[in-house]
Amino acid sequence: MRAGIVCGIIVFAGAAGGCALSGQEQGDEGKERYCAEENTAVRELQSLLLPEQNGFLPSYWYAGDYGKKPAVRRQYSQSNCWAVAAASAIESSLLPRRDQLFVLGEQDVQISPDHFVYRNVFTVDPAAGGSYYMAMAYLTGWQGPILQKDDPYGDMKSPEGLSPAVHVQEIRIFEEADEEELKKAVMEYGAVQASLYMSTEQTRVDEPYYNAMTSAYYYPQEMTQNHDIVILGWDDSYSRFLFKNIPSRDGAFICQNSWGEEFGEDGIFYVSYEDANLGVMAAAYSQIESADNYDRIYQADDCGWQSSQGYGSDTCWFANVYTAQADELLAAAGFYVTGRNARYEVWLVHDFEGEASFAKRELLAQGSFPDIGYYTVDFEEKPVLAQGERFAVAVRLKTPENTSPAAVEHAGDPDTQNVILEGKEGYLSFDGKNWQNTEQSFGTNVCLKAYTQTEFSE
Repeated sequence: MRAGIVCGIIVFAGAAGGCALSGQEQGDEGKERYCAEENTAVRELQSLLLPEQNGFLPSYWYAGDYGKKPAVRRQYSQSNCWAVAAASAIESSLLPRRDQLFVLGEQDVQISPDHFVYRNVFTVDPAAGGSYYMAMAYLTGWQGPILQKDDPYGDMKSPEGLSPAVHVQEIRIFEEADEEELKKAVMEYGAVQASLYMSTEQTRVDEPYYNAMTSAYYYPQEMTQNHDIVILGWDDSYSRFLFKNIPSRDGAFICQNSWGEEFGEDGIFYVSYEDANLGVMAAAYSQIESADNYDRIYQADDCGWQSSQGYGSDTCWFANVYTAQADELLAAAGFYVTGRNARYEVWLVHDFEGEASFAKRELLAQGSFPDIGYYTVDFEEKPVLAQGERFAVAVRLKTPENTSPAAVEHAGDPDTQNVILEGKEGYLSFDGKNWQNTEQSFGTNVCLKAYTQTEFSE
């Protein structure tokens, strides 16, 4: 069973934990200039140092210098750091809007954390926190995100019937990420949601972990992560002597908290590269598209990736069967990749009548993904589906060093009681020839979505 993070706490499915808040007031004395106002000359210089242009990372990079700093929020008494961090990371990915292929039609692209908390499909008490996997299911299932203007933050409620402002089609998960991996993700995708071990206990003035005068945080021991923040950049020259508990080298990630502007430098603080817990779990919302990118989503896994299944091998087949609701084009498929450096094939079965139908499958796409996460594969040739046709989408996934490649959903704990098996039809196979119905054999739904378009272009 996979481990999740509930408000930053690593747990197995079913456990929940809160996240502490900071009411500590910070002084301005000793604050550094690292998150200064946007500077055009610096921005132009750093634009020459992008890794895709010359293969190396700059010594300093800050999302705010490129108009990609999200709004600072205070989580009040709610355990919603996971939702604030996810919303903030999506905002950063959407900014600046000039580089997007679509337009929201709004100058304000703030995303509502409340909708994550109160309108997800999980049976979790909003006060108990949340997890990366809850956010992934909420986003990839098109339950959200919602603009904050439509669902104001902090009122502890969310309206019904709101439609997503955008569609998040790809989320990359980083486990035990190193310094370079996190830096590249921040530069390429915007703010990265990350977990660390942090609470009011660790940031008290009499503790050695947080220097309120310099907004510098460093926790040297490995602990269970209990708080989510966003990484906005880094500074290799940030002096190690700015930390109370002095690390062995200079350098810090520039991070944004959810404890309001009173914490740190207007919500910004610095975490040492040597912090033992930052980067153990992180997420980048790496592909965000217009909400009209596809006309329909077919899915069996509203609660998303809860466990992984397989046959003791690094290769597994999995499939879902759906019924076309109109004459439409099969445009793409979406699925979770459960291990690094995975290779995939996506297949289609027309007029599905039973397990024997898998023998007539057609290859639609193949390729590889370097990171764990959720991915959408668009098809160059979009097959036509007839209204009422039963069709199957199948994936062959090879995940080196992972013997349970297939992501599945199941009602395995009190938080997933909304999982429904009835009316779903998923399959698992070790060889692509012999198939097992997952609902009947294992009590699971396969996490494999299909996206269609109803407008046929000439």
